[in-house]
Amino acid sequence: MSAGILDGKALAGRIKEELRCKCGRLARAPQLAVVLVGDDPASAIYVRNKERDCRECGIDCRDHRLAADTTQEALLALIRELNRDDSVDGILVQLPLPKHIDEDKVIAAIDKQKDVDGFHPLNVAALWQKQPCTLPCTPKGILKMLRAAGVEIAGKEAVVIGRSNIVGLPVSKLLLDANATVTMAHSRTRNLGEVTRRADILVVAIGRPKFVTADMVRDGAVVIDVGVNRDPETGKLCGDVDFAAIEPKASVITPVPGGVGPMTICCLMENTIECFLRRIARK
Repeated sequence: MSAGILDGKALAGRIKEELRCKCGRLARAPQLAVVLVGDDPASAIYVRNKERDCRECGIDCRDHRLAADTTQEALLALIRELNRDDSVDGILVQLPLPKHIDEDKVIAAIDKQKDVDGFHPLNVAALWQKQPCTLPCTPKGILKMLRAAGVEIAGKEAVVIGRSNIVGLPVSKLLLDANATVTMAHSRTRNLGEVTRRADILVVAIGRPKFVTADMVRDGAVVIDVGVNRDPETGKLCGDVDFAAIEPKASVITPVPGGVGPMTICCLMENTIECFLRRIARK
């Protein structure tokens, strides 16, 4: 058996075309403010990719680049300014931030209505209370991929490895809301292989190259690989699962690169438009 490879890049391309058409019908282009602190090369690449996708979708992206030694108060002052700016519909602060800046305080300072990442405490609370909110981009993208592939979620057993606030916790909640039976696994989980072999749907988000091996996956499982790592042997990009070994066993699997990553940025574009529309509706 050979798995169906879930091409996130192709799916994101189709969704971005729909978003471009939607933006073309709006009175003005939604505006996204992207804040980058420091000169981390990986963060700079992520920001550049987001700016590119904004242009493709018809979103006005304005970047604000600050030096690595920018004080926390200076960053918070910029966020307050962007919160007050009526032309700004969404605010994204690229993470991680320099160690001297408290990420939680920065995220909480962003206007909830302009929080395109879905990280604000009030958006997180709304997600868990089944209230309208901005969904985190990666979990939102994962659910879109599963549905686009025709994967039945209701009644299935889903295992999520990783319990981060950005991916593990929210994707578990979205799977639960879709009526899956969800188990969260993490670094303290005992007999991890026994847990993962029960999974009809396995989501892995731990940041460890090729951590999940073939013996940890049941035949016919759907495998969603969120990790982006460097293979210590080849130096090439790889995920958290051993793709070559698991692909023959899985029914559906996402590649790295080209799987979840493009959908994350695509959902950021969608969230920006949704923030714009909600702000317009309140006026």
